[in-house]
Amino acid sequence: MSEQRAERKRIRLAVAQTALVADPQDVAGLRAAGAQVRELMREAAGAGARVVLFPEGAMCAPNKRVMSSVPDSVGPADWSRFEWDVLREELTAVAALAGELGLWTVLGSVHRLTPPNRPHNSLYVISDHGEVVSRYDERLLSKTKVTYMYAPGSTTVTFDVDGVRFGCLLGIEVHYAELFADYERQGVDCVLFATTGPGSAAQASFATEAQGLAAVNSIWVAFAALAEVGPVMPSGLIGPDGTWSARCAASTEPAVVVGEIDDGAAEVEIAVRYARPWRREARSGLYEEHRVADPRSEARSTF
Repeated sequence: MSEQRAERKRIRLAVAQTALVADPQDVAGLRAAGAQVRELMREAAGAGARVVLFPEGAMCAPNKRVMSSVPDSVGPADWSRFEWDVLREELTAVAALAGELGLWTVLGSVHRLTPPNRPHNSLYVISDHGEVVSRYDERLLSKTKVTYMYAPGSTTVTFDVDGVRFGCLLGIEVHYAELFADYERQGVDCVLFATTGPGSAAQASFATEAQGLAAVNSIWVAFAALAEVGPVMPSGLIGPDGTWSARCAASTEPAVVVGEIDDGAAEVEIAVRYARPWRREARSGLYEEHRVADPRSEARSTF
């Protein structure tokens, strides 16, 4: 009897790149960031997207020097400098629009904790009903972030839309292959990875790593970075074979691109239907029964 094929998973996903707002005291900048996010949400929904991913710090990515409590140096961040009320108003407007559009929205923002605790660097998961259903907090922070700026998160976050399972990662976590492998074990179809980008706008390393991790885990990876690194690292969607299936133009302009996750498409069949299940089986201990006891196997210094 032939193996019964699982129900086909298919969804349209948008990935955005947005302009940097580095000063959380800049009220006009925070307002502009919110307006830009909402404009791109409308564009994504108009193109048929069910989910849209925005970069890390899409609402504001506070500059470590702007936040530093030590003049002319990098030191502990002074979070009283953040216009928290303005941020909340803009986030509330984003959530309301997500409900109006019926669009799941995953949005990078700082999440305030109870003072004197530092905030989290986060991704809000807003449902198509306009409700915050979860929040992912960056766990493996850079040295500067964990020393001076943020409290690390502690858990994975997954959510399902139309039968497709998503997981969230953030910041520099593309450097940690085990985080992607953990989501693969949890049955995630697509990892939503949001970042501001590497330290130098001339480096495309994060995008290259994301392609490799998509391929080795046979999963989709949505890659969202700030527009300032767009010329070398545009946002987009990477397929489970490690190739880009949709990508913004190589530009510093804010933009959104829409791609499709479809596990029944011919171009992903090998990765999804064969490679991913086989790798799971290979890791399960199946080789043990095939190992042999042979002196020629143990002798490693002869032909």
